[in-house]
Amino acid sequence: MTRVLLAITPILLSAQSHFTQPDPINFEDHAGWKQIFDGSTLNGWDGSPDVWRVENGAIVGESSPQHPAGTTYILWTGGEPKDFELKAEIKLEGEHANSGIQYRSARVGARQVRGGPVPNAKFARWNVKGYQADFDYANQYSGQLYEQGTPRGIIAWRGQMVRAEQGKHPRLLATLGDSDELKKFIRTGDWNQMHVIARGHEMIHILNGHVMAIFIDDDPTMAVLQGIIGLQIEGGGNVKVSFRNLWLKTLN
Repeated sequence: MTRVLLAITPILLSAQSHFTQPDPINFEDHAGWKQIFDGSTLNGWDGSPDVWRVENGAIVGESSPQHPAGTTYILWTGGEPKDFELKAEIKLEGEHANSGIQYRSARVGARQVRGGPVPNAKFARWNVKGYQADFDYANQYSGQLYEQGTPRGIIAWRGQMVRAEQGKHPRLLATLGDSDELKKFIRTGDWNQMHVIARGHEMIHILNGHVMAIFIDDDPTMAVLQGIIGLQIEGGGNVKVSFRNLWLKTLN
């Protein structure tokens, strides 16, 4: 028996020597990606000019007590992607600022989305429902998967991997880390790198290189496999949201 072990050990060591670590995270790798914001105009985007503009290479939305935006969106008009990856940088200013990226979403017009605020009638044409990669200034919700405009609301909180199935309450499959510990990777009042992956029924939210939430939507009555992309502004007082370096890679 000893002789057999000695004979195979060099073979095992040789095989292991070929194992390598993956290349490091490179948020700036855009090979195979399409830029969906040109950095200087809102060509390809649909939002109220009273709220949205381009400033210093970013899509910026602002709201104030004098000119409140309520909850509204600017929507990408370039398509309704199915399986995709989306990269963007996001920054919020204002202690009550709330925002996020809508995806696989749909316009709902003037009607109030269930579970959401009464929309500002002035901006009703941009009202949407659907999956959202959430982000807020206080980082209470940043990174989680929130479903805007449906009874499900928050489905996968930061630090959770969750599955939804028809007729069942969403079920926690695994923890990705402590929510407060993951929060430490998020930069308040500064630029953050957001990466959303949607493949089939699985959605992954990544912030600054750290997985924040994973959701597997196996509920055929609720799951959406295609839809529009939008950027949100929400919150009272003086609020400013900024997005830059938006890149999309379709996977089908």
